[in-house]
Amino acid sequence: MASQRVAVLLMGYGEVESYEDFANYNEQALNLLTAKFAPVPTWVYPAIAKLLAIFDLHEWSHQHGNFISPHNAIFEEQREGIEKELQATWGEKVKVFKAFNFCAPHLPEQVLEEIKDQGFDKILIYPLLVVDSIFTSGIAVEQVNKALANQADGDSHWLKSSRYIPSFFNKPDYIKLLARMVEEKIEEELAQGHLASQIGIILMNHGCPHKAKGFTSGIDESQALYELVREELISKYPLISVGWLNHDTPLIEWTQPNVKLAAQNLIELGASSIVMMPIGFATENHETLLDVDHIIHSLQHKNSDVTFIRMPCVNSRPEFMHMAAEWANPQIEALLEESGITVNPQLAKQQAIQAHSHHHH
Repeated sequence: MASQRVAVLLMGYGEVESYEDFANYNEQALNLLTAKFAPVPTWVYPAIAKLLAIFDLHEWSHQHGNFISPHNAIFEEQREGIEKELQATWGEKVKVFKAFNFCAPHLPEQVLEEIKDQGFDKILIYPLLVVDSIFTSGIAVEQVNKALANQADGDSHWLKSSRYIPSFFNKPDYIKLLARMVEEKIEEELAQGHLASQIGIILMNHGCPHKAKGFTSGIDESQALYELVREELISKYPLISVGWLNHDTPLIEWTQPNVKLAAQNLIELGASSIVMMPIGFATENHETLLDVDHIIHSLQHKNSDVTFIRMPCVNSRPEFMHMAAEWANPQIEALLEESGITVNPQLAKQQAIQAHSHHHH
């Protein structure tokens, strides 16, 4: 008899809401993210994390009037919205949980413990991240695997069945929504004062290091996402560029052009206004807010006659909640129909030993 319930594990980065948490947050991020591309020995992480916390504190509290990231609150709205959509189809058979890569009490291990305690034995792993890469879904799955390995109890694992939703960078409904948001914004605020050919559009992707120690870094999918959205807009608005929101770490080669350079290039081509649209982020965060504001501030300094507009992410727009639930429906249906398998974690160890001795001989 197939178990009739599915826990959807919606995964995002999470951002600190209390300034005391900066050092812990940074250490988590260094361990999970930076380790994938920067040649930094792990023993220096705690010291770097504390140093970064001082910079963060200065930027968020002194330069930006005690900025608190809205990311977590928006992510909760997304969780609620997606759950509401899914329950309209599946009723109480489906429950949506949220996990953040870097923020207790919503770390994947804590949330999986809760899912297990509520008697679920089927999960749908759902990173709400636009592009698949080692820095997005990669660390989500890494944390889920680590938690599940720690929860392997005796000779039968509590988890009987799981599925995964890959990124949605090429989903037509997401692409069309992004383009529509840009067009609506232009009609509302720019169409009266600027010719269509003078409206510059920067489609902002999450910056990627070129070398990620052999892992997939997300450049290809991000590039494809940009091309798809550009295609929707280009015949009406010819001045379009990708702009990568990079973390400018020393010695690391990042994707180009960065947002500032992209804007400067479009202005040189005659743009009298610049619309900055985050396409590689589904949820607002300090990058789409603070970093973009910084960039606009420094651009305005040099280009006082150009209008700059920072667009929001899709966030909890009802159309996005609806499509995100639609993407999950086939996987939920498959999970409900599967009877699941009882996995014995002890067997994995035995198999590894056998395979090892076999190859040895």
